[in-house]
Amino acid sequence: MQKRTYIFSLLFLSLCGIVVAQETDDIGTETVTVVKPYSPTVSDAFKIKSAPNLNDSIVLQKKKIDYSIFSVPVASTFTPAKGKASGVERTPPPTLYNSYASVGLGNYNNALVDLYTSREFNRGEDLLDFGLTHQSSRGDLDSTPLETDFYNTKLNASYAKKDRYMDWGASIGLQHQLYNWYGIENDAFDETTVAAMDEQQNYFNAEAKAHLNMEDSFFKTGNILLRRFWDATESGENRVVINPTLELPITEELVTIGAKVDFVNGNFKNASLNNTANDGEINYSQLQAGVTPSLLILRDDLTVNLGASFVYGLDTENSDSNFYIYPAVTASYRVLDENVIAYGGIEGELKQNSYHDFVMDNPYVSPTLSVMPTDRQYEGYVGLKGQLTSNIGYNIKGSYTAENGKPLFFLNPQNLLRDDEKSYYYGNSFQVFYDDVKTLGIFGELNVDVNRNFSLGVNAEFYDYDTETDNPAWNLPTIKGSLFMDYQINEQWYFGANLFYVGERDDLVSQATVGAEPFEFPSAIVTLDSFFDANAHAGYHINEQLSVFVKASNIANSDYQRWANFRVQGFQALAGVSYKFDF
Repeated sequence: MQKRTYIFSLLFLSLCGIVVAQETDDIGTETVTVVKPYSPTVSDAFKIKSAPNLNDSIVLQKKKIDYSIFSVPVASTFTPAKGKASGVERTPPPTLYNSYASVGLGNYNNALVDLYTSREFNRGEDLLDFGLTHQSSRGDLDSTPLETDFYNTKLNASYAKKDRYMDWGASIGLQHQLYNWYGIENDAFDETTVAAMDEQQNYFNAEAKAHLNMEDSFFKTGNILLRRFWDATESGENRVVINPTLELPITEELVTIGAKVDFVNGNFKNASLNNTANDGEINYSQLQAGVTPSLLILRDDLTVNLGASFVYGLDTENSDSNFYIYPAVTASYRVLDENVIAYGGIEGELKQNSYHDFVMDNPYVSPTLSVMPTDRQYEGYVGLKGQLTSNIGYNIKGSYTAENGKPLFFLNPQNLLRDDEKSYYYGNSFQVFYDDVKTLGIFGELNVDVNRNFSLGVNAEFYDYDTETDNPAWNLPTIKGSLFMDYQINEQWYFGANLFYVGERDDLVSQATVGAEPFEFPSAIVTLDSFFDANAHAGYHINEQLSVFVKASNIANSDYQRWANFRVQGFQALAGVSYKFDF
């Protein structure tokens, strides 16, 4: 106890002395002078290389180790449960039938028959098609004392085969057409003369076609046409067209070489109606052989096709020949993707005319024609096309065309000095007149898809003609326009309509005289009024196979003249039924 007391007393006295010293002692101030500032440095560190060089004379090679897995089967009693996909309600696909038949009857004894069937073999690699169409009318017009009947019947059969590397096919077609040269107004001739007239004409056509398309070959396509065309006045025409196409890839570009051989020859047993006597026949024979090489250039939004056509034309009947060179250049550029596409080109051709083609354009021509080719020197055009919105498309085009020997139709002179077997010499038939024509044209088109079931379209054309003879461009209108619409009202009902307008045209009425040239015949220019026509059709699907329909033509009931003195039937209505089936 004494020892502990002594130690605590000593500690207590020491603390008191320190406190008193802090309160009374003053340590003062002192000045420190720095002779050199402190500047630390870092010595270079030795860094160990991640891939050091080995300088040893002996380097050990790594030994290759092969691994293998010793697999031991393990018994498992796990059995996965079978899953079941949840059902999705689907709309059944529409039933497709390979055949259909349609029959309709209307006023003016109008009749319509349409039959088609298609059969597939060998899993779709072979296809066999048959088709029959017939359209006729046996109604009379009050404006003429002559018969106005017409028939048009076609029968077609085709076979096609397709495999992995090529497809080919062949077809045959037969056609019969009946028309009347009824272009005589009432009271133009006495009843005796009218009763003695035979104004009926029949046209017959038989043709065969074949095509061949190949993949992964320099030979791409080939087409052949063989045709025999004749009429009831012993006029006849033969035509052969062969058209192969080759494609040769050169570096990044594609060279296409198209060739064509076109031969036509024919005979008319009667002389031109510009002759007052039927004292001879008309023979013609034209051969064309040409080649068109072209280079296709693709650069982003730009597509250019550079080419030219080299054509040799031979008139074998008159032993005359010529060599022609035509431009074949086209280009298009996407200015704004699909919204604005600019396009243009300049092209030409030696167009082969034929009696068959003239009849398809105007069935009231006389079998006394002059047939020769048209030298279409060039057609230059520029345009814009695209989409204003996702459902509105447009196309605007301007063109200028120069043609030598363009065929134009105008009335044959009234030649009462003739006594041909058929009565086409009363000023009620048409001839072909060849003129050099330059044409300035403007075309505009607008298509609107309102929705999936309703579409609407309108187009208009404007032309200005300049002829070498200073005559009007016979029977060519300066304005044409059309409007069409299709509306699928619901699953059963559908409706459609089309309206078209044709502007004024000029024709020539003349009288043949003995000893005078055709340009000396007494003549007068007549102007045909413009006309507007409206047609509509509607139908109802009773079920998947059976439907009924109705068609209306010339709803305005106008007796306009499509050709001079050839008036059309008034309002026409036709109703019918169509049936789809498997055959």
